[in-house]
This record gives sequence, structure tokens and C-alpha cells, in this order.
Amino acid sequence: MFLRMIRGAFARQWKKMLVIALTIMLGTSLATAMINVMLDVGDKVNQELKTYGANITVLPKSASVMSDLYEMEDAGAETGSYLLESEIGNIKTIFWAFNIVDFAPFIDTDVTMESGSDVKITGTWFNHHLDLPTGESLDAGVNSLRSWWDIDEGEWIDEQLLSENEAAAMVGTVLAKREGIKAGDTIHVKGSAGEADLNVRGIFDAGGDEDEQIYAPLDVVQALSDTDGYISSIEVSALTTPDNELAEKAAKDPGSLTIAQYELWYCTAYVSSICYQIQEAITDSAAAPVRQVAESEGAIMDKTELLMVLITILSLIGSALGITNLVTASVMERSGEIGLFKAIGATDWTISGLFLTEILLTGLVGAVAGYFVGFGFAQIIGHTVFSSSIEMKPFVIPIVAVLMLGVTLLGSIPAIRMLLHLDPAEVLHGR
Repeated sequence: MFLRMIRGAFARQWKKMLVIALTIMLGTSLATAMINVMLDVGDKVNQELKTYGANITVLPKSASVMSDLYEMEDAGAETGSYLLESEIGNIKTIFWAFNIVDFAPFIDTDVTMESGSDVKITGTWFNHHLDLPTGESLDAGVNSLRSWWDIDEGEWIDEQLLSENEAAAMVGTVLAKREGIKAGDTIHVKGSAGEADLNVRGIFDAGGDEDEQIYAPLDVVQALSDTDGYISSIEVSALTTPDNELAEKAAKDPGSLTIAQYELWYCTAYVSSICYQIQEAITDSAAAPVRQVAESEGAIMDKTELLMVLITILSLIGSALGITNLVTASVMERSGEIGLFKAIGATDWTISGLFLTEILLTGLVGAVAGYFVGFGFAQIIGHTVFSSSIEMKPFVIPIVAVLMLGVTLLGSIPAIRMLLHLDPAEVLHGR
């Protein structure tokens, strides 16, 4: 009998049930999309921010003043204060090696041009091919680390296409304009330990002090300054997790952590944890986050996730209000039927159970449809904003199911209260 009554209700009020299902479907789809995007947005935002440069700087201990991992002031490279070039690959051997997106070593020296001008020349990797101690290989350098630089003339240096004795260079726009240098020119520079003829491959606009400098392959500048095998700094771009109280405590003094706290911190991709592990991998090094970049990453991700949470909450509230209005209207339309049920002896619990069963079955259909629609919404957001797909995580299904169950029941409460207070005598007499 109970099932026949439910089938009858669906047959008579299928239009209203369809609208309820659509309301729940919209709420479910938005909740599914936002939760999946929120869970995947950390890596996506991090990847986007990595296109704007490094978030960790590694210096020799003797060339920096370290107060803690969050406050490291560059004291300037001292003569003889260097890192070993041979240890650069160790960065990709730390626990969070896969979070290291890119890196590049740097060394600079002053050189004199034919015009008599003294300029700074910086040696680095452009797209250097590196064989790692793990047996893997990769290409790293400023071509990707400084991808926001505008190339006004020429092109990026491709180290892998340079001949053995070819010395190439890229010149900043300010210096190029002052000295009348163009892409394709050859410039002669003299350093403290040698001189070289550099083939200008490109003119770049970095928007900073770099525009007054020359950039050349690392070995060229090492030869000019007699620092073969040494570098003065490394810039690292890493995917990190926003800091919390544990990360800040560890950054000040890892020794203050308990064993459990230390293991949690060490095995989480906090910027301070990655810095600490880089210091372990590179002899006499001091690694610290680029504070503005690290803080900006955390702030952006926190605000993005907060936005997703607010959208999810608002969508659920909207669904609850919609369900309340629709179910209340249904109760009012069926007040005569409800009064008759009560008059022939049906209890409040039986009638409430009948209505809730109808609503929950309708909600189940809407929720299933909403999950798949939400999957589509998430992919649209991913490809539109991040140019990549959003990973749909299975554990989101029970989360969304519980949320929609709660919303459906919450939205039904006003209608059930009305149902319970209906007087069969008044209803059946048309009052």
C-alpha cells in the first residue's frame, strides 16, 4: 500500500517532482564542481604562479645573514663564497623532488665593454640538459624560470644547439639601447680573468635591473671570472602548501618540534620544509623563500578556496529554499488528501514518512544527475581558467551525498511542520 501511494503521488504530481529534482540537481552540480575544483585548485594555482618566477633562493651560508627560514637578508656575495656547481642536481634528490618545478644557478661578475662601459654579466642556465644522480634527466634554466621576460629582438638562447666553443649572450633593453646593440651583433667583453666575443642572440625586457645587464651561459661567465665549477646562487621554483602554525614554528626552529610534529612538517610540502631539505642536500647552503612570492601564493590559494566554499554554501542555501517552497506548495495542494489520511487513522509519523520518502527519492534522482552535470561544470572551469582538466576525486561523492541529504531534509522541515499541524476537520470542511 505504501509503495502504491508513492507511485500515485509521482503519477499525479510528476511536474512538481521534476522541478524539485531539477532544484536538487542544480545544487548538487554546483557543490560537486566547487568541491572538486577547490580540492584541485591548490596545484593549479601553484602551477600558474610558477610562471612568474622562483619562490626559493639558495645562497652560500657565508654570503647571507640568516635569522630564520622566513627572514634571510642577502648580505652580498663575498669573494670566495660559492656553492658547488656539481651539487645543483642534488635539489632533485630531496623528499619533495617532484615538487621542484624548475631551477637555475647564477653567478655574476663585472666586465668592460669595448666602449669602456663597465656592466654586470650574469652566467646561468638557459635550457640546460642535466643528468641527475637518480639516473633521470631534465632540462632546466631561465627560459622557463623567467618566462615572463619579453624578447624584443631575436630569441632565447638554446644551449643544446650551441657549438662547443660558441659564446652566446642576451642583452637587456636598457643596455642594448645605450650601447646600440642589436640581435645578431657580436660584442667584446673583458673580465677579471679573461675576455670573450659574445654573439647576441636576443634583446630582452625584464622590467627590472636585469635590463642593464648581460646574460650568458654559465661556463662563459665562469671563464671570465675564474670561477669554474662554482656558482653564487640558485633560484628554485617549487610547488608548496600554504603555511600554518606548524610550518611557521618549524621555520623558526625545527629543533623545537616533537618527533611527530617534525615528521608531519618534513613530509608536507611547506616552503620551509623544502628549504630545509635543500640545505641538507647542498653543502654549506642557506635556502629561504622569496617572501613576497611565498606569502602571495598562500594568500591567493586561501582566498580562492574561500570563494569556492562560499559559492558551495550559497548554492546549498538556494537549493534548500527552493525545496522548502516547492514541498510547502505540494503540502498545501494535497491538504485534502492529508486530512483524509488523518481522518481514517494515519499517524503523523506515517504521513511524514510518506512525504519524506517521495522527496528523498526525487532528491536521489536529482543528485545523481547533478553529480554528472557538476563533473561537466568542473571541466569547463578547469579548461577555461587553468587550461587543464580537473581531477574528479571519488571521496567527493559521499561528501556531496551527505550535503544534499542534509539540504533536502532541512528544506522539507517547514513543509513537514505544516503537515503535522493540519487539522483534518478544518481541511475536509474547506477551511
